[in-house]
Amino acid sequence: MTHGMRTDVHTSPGTRGGGDRRDGAARYALLPLRIFLGVTFVYAGLDKLFDGAFMKDAGAGSVGDTMRAVRDSSAVPALVDLALKSPAGFGYAIALGELAVGIGALLGLLTRLAALGGALISLCLWLTVSWASDPYYYGNDLPYLMAWLPLVLGGAPLLSLDAVLRARRRERTGGYR
Repeated sequence: MTHGMRTDVHTSPGTRGGGDRRDGAARYALLPLRIFLGVTFVYAGLDKLFDGAFMKDAGAGSVGDTMRAVRDSSAVPALVDLALKSPAGFGYAIALGELAVGIGALLGLLTRLAALGGALISLCLWLTVSWASDPYYYGNDLPYLMAWLPLVLGGAPLLSLDAVLRARRRERTGGYR
């Protein structure tokens, strides 16, 4: 422990030592993750919506056949059973959910809520579709779940509609909040 020396001093722009560059880089740290996850989830949602085979109850590449194939190896078969009550409805729910989450992440609009939605979608897919991946890191849903968590915690403080809305609220309240 050091005595008499402050280690929590914030360096402001223009100070020596590169602190301003590190602070600037840290402020933008979540942006690449937000863009990657946003683009990926928009693409995944659109891919499902425009894939004629996916939205069917049965057949090669259908959500119904996929759910039936993973039912016995999933961690939570009850989730799969729920999806199998209406495979096409489940397919549309996943596709539209992915699209909404991706757009929210890309625009930085209700980012924490969008990230929570992305995390929940990834969690459900991990517990059902990719649960049987062996070793576990071959399944991609668990890494997506973990990737959403920093955005759940940090939101989109920069280059986002959330930041614009926050600034407008601050102006209306006279700088408070």
